[in-house]
Order: sequence, then C-alpha cells, then structure tokens
Amino acid sequence: MPARKVTKVLLFLKNMVYESTSPMEILRFAKYYRKKGLEVVVVLWGPMGVILAKKGKSGTPPYDERVRECIELGIRFKCCELASSMIGFEKEELIEGVEMIHSYEVADLMLQYCEEGQLVINL
Repeated sequence: MPARKVTKVLLFLKNMVYESTSPMEILRFAKYYRKKGLEVVVVLWGPMGVILAKKGKSGTPPYDERVRECIELGIRFKCCELASSMIGFEKEELIEGVEMIHSYEVADLMLQYCEEGQLVINL
C-alpha cells in the first residue's frame, strides 16, 4: 500500500487553563503546520476548551490576538456548541472568524480525518 501524504491537520483543545501550555502549544502547532502549507482546523471542545474562542479575554498571553493571527493565516477554528452551552457561552460572544458547530460535527471531523489518514492531535 502506498504511503499517504498528510495534507490536513486537526488539532483539538479541550483545556483552556492560563497556567497550562496546551493553548499556546495548539496555537503554535497550528501556525507551524499552516506555514508548511497544510490545511489546519482547530476544534475547541469541552467546557474549558471553548473558552479560547470567547472574545474579550484578558491576561497573558493575549489569546484573542493570537487566535486572530491564526485566522488571518487561514487556520479555521471550530467551537463546540454543546460545551459552550454548558457554560452559558453564546455564539455572539465568539471571536470573529470562529465557527460554532454541533457536537456530532466534532465527531464527524474525527472520523473523517482518521479515515483519510490525516494528522489528528489532541491536547
């Protein structure tokens, strides 16, 4: 069987904790793979992961700015509606350019990328 070439990367962030390196790692990986010419999708899920998509956060590092930089590079961000609703986070509160999706769409993305032999990273 011929080797498949990775052309797409699916990055999952489930924990948005300022004391953790996971959010910055996801954003750095996203930029790195995008600059290598790969299609990059970041899925924010779980009640803590979706916080990265909420506009108006303050603190260090400036996550809103970093997400916007990624979007400008062509990285797509998808935010799980189920997890958002669990913490009372509405679609209107999303950083511009982030798409709200249903949990079954998250599951479909996992399946699609695995079936295609693409790269999936979960932090």
